[in-house]
Amino acid sequence: MKQRTATTDALWMLIDVQSRLCSAMPEANMAAVIANIQRLIQGAKLLEIPLWVTEQYPEKLGETLPALQTLLPVYTPRISKLAFSAWHEPALQESSVSVAPQVVLFGLETHICVLQTALDALTEGKQVFVVEDAVISRNPANRSNAIERMRDAGCIITNTESILFEPMQGATHPQFKAISGLIR
Repeated sequence: MKQRTATTDALWMLIDVQSRLCSAMPEANMAAVIANIQRLIQGAKLLEIPLWVTEQYPEKLGETLPALQTLLPVYTPRISKLAFSAWHEPALQESSVSVAPQVVLFGLETHICVLQTALDALTEGKQVFVVEDAVISRNPANRSNAIERMRDAGCIITNTESILFEPMQGATHPQFKAISGLIR
């Protein structure tokens, strides 16, 4: 199995970054996580990587943060869900992106929805990347435990900069300057 992400082989998933959930996260860490998620959304758009957005029970927990919604490409599928794992949602499984061999996950909460989505995708034979600096939990110990558990299960734990630069493989890529600008 490949250890690098590629634009043609990957599906990126933004998991449950909703207003009510975000307000329960540690404030000191949330701003950095949101900034990284914004970079990832913009990067997915620039690199033309499929991005799906999930919302856990949006009637009670709110929609995806407005600051993120404004960055989403108009064609971005959004899935409303009640199950913690997003992997088995019919809209995702019935789409052509479900055949992508690689899945890149970011969002919240690390130890619930991100973890369960990662484990289910692994069970389906997917290579799963978790963007460590773009996931968060209310309790930092729960986040750490989930990261460790996902690594032990076979996920590749990565970071925002790595996941943005890997698909380009070099400075000759047409989007190199634009992606570099997201990091600075």
